[in-house]
Amino acid sequence: NGAISIAVINPLAHAILKPPGEWGDEGVDICCGEGQPLGIPLSSGGPYLGFICCRQQHVRQMPGRIIGGTEDLDGKRGYALTLQAREQHIRRSKATSNICTNQGLMVTAATIYMALLGGEGMAQTAAAAHANTGRLVEKLCSIDGVDTLFDSPVFHESVLRINATPKNVLRSLAAHNVLGGYDMSKEYPELGDAILVCATEKRTEQQIESFRDKLDRIMNRQAKCPVTPKFDQT
Repeated sequence: NGAISIAVINPLAHAILKPPGEWGDEGVDICCGEGQPLGIPLSSGGPYLGFICCRQQHVRQMPGRIIGGTEDLDGKRGYALTLQAREQHIRRSKATSNICTNQGLMVTAATIYMALLGGEGMAQTAAAAHANTGRLVEKLCSIDGVDTLFDSPVFHESVLRINATPKNVLRSLAAHNVLGGYDMSKEYPELGDAILVCATEKRTEQQIESFRDKLDRIMNRQAKCPVTPKFDQT
């Protein structure tokens, strides 16, 4: 019916999952996402990079500059600005390349990361993150008052329901140097008792067990003292 399908993905996950171009009978029309999982350290929100790709028929509506692969006079692999009719020196204020910022340094870092790992290394990294999240969820759900909220498959994040106030639990975990997750009520008020937890490939069994033990103690303490504590906001 003329609809355009768009997939927002975690690029690391698709080292082991079917790529969006192979979804359904024809794949998606546009695919985009955050490139931070490609070797870019967390840094209070940035700088990161984003990525977007599309089918050939949509390429002239793409934001940003488009670089095409070619060969130089010596027959070596080269790259050049392509589809220049979209560009600022031709279309001026109407150029779609005006839309994006330049994160060339982050793109270079992500390229080096992927080149060093290769396809096999990326798949191993993704599988390790998935396995660690499975272990983390299993450990946390062994605590009374903690269980999974959704039954759908996950990659390396999962939403858990806790029988306590998420904000207070997360603050208590932070006091023990544990980044315990994200309070889902900030974005979804109806999920007032839920947190989003994550375990990447870098987490160890000892760290997962430590998270579980500290959350267990905090949950038990709040169960015995259900009064909501007041925190200094200064």
